[in-house]
Amino acid sequence: MKNYIFSFCIFLSLVWTSCTVSKSVVSQGADLAKYKYVAVIDNGTYRMPPELVQYQIQLYDAVEQSGLTMIGQYRIDDLTQGEQSFLLLATFGVAIKQEETVITVNFIDFNTGRPLASCQGAYTTLGISPGSDIKGALKRVGEQISKTFNK
Repeated sequence: MKNYIFSFCIFLSLVWTSCTVSKSVVSQGADLAKYKYVAVIDNGTYRMPPELVQYQIQLYDAVEQSGLTMIGQYRIDDLTQGEQSFLLLATFGVAIKQEETVITVNFIDFNTGRPLASCQGAYTTLGISPGSDIKGALKRVGEQISKTFNK
């Protein structure tokens, strides 16, 4: 009986996590390998509540793990024009619902304003543990960023 319950719990957890979709979309012809810098910009839609700043730190860490050098949005003018051609702007989006938490990081070419890549991490415990949903979505978006930039 214990084996049956244990097997059922494993099956149920697989079903929960398989219901979420983490993915990346890259613009056709985009040469992501040429980029060296990323600046996170506040586009007015990303507002992390103060109690969730710990997750914001993890989100920045996930971007840095891609091999890109993080610079502050107010330091962009300190880069030379040549360095700016290797700069991506990043925007974050966080959607927290009872069904799942989805975190999206969009990468935009600084000079052209063209979106080049979008990485999304999603996770759910079906409302049982919102904290776990955020942690899971952060982990998954980090994995997508690493796969996309592969540095």
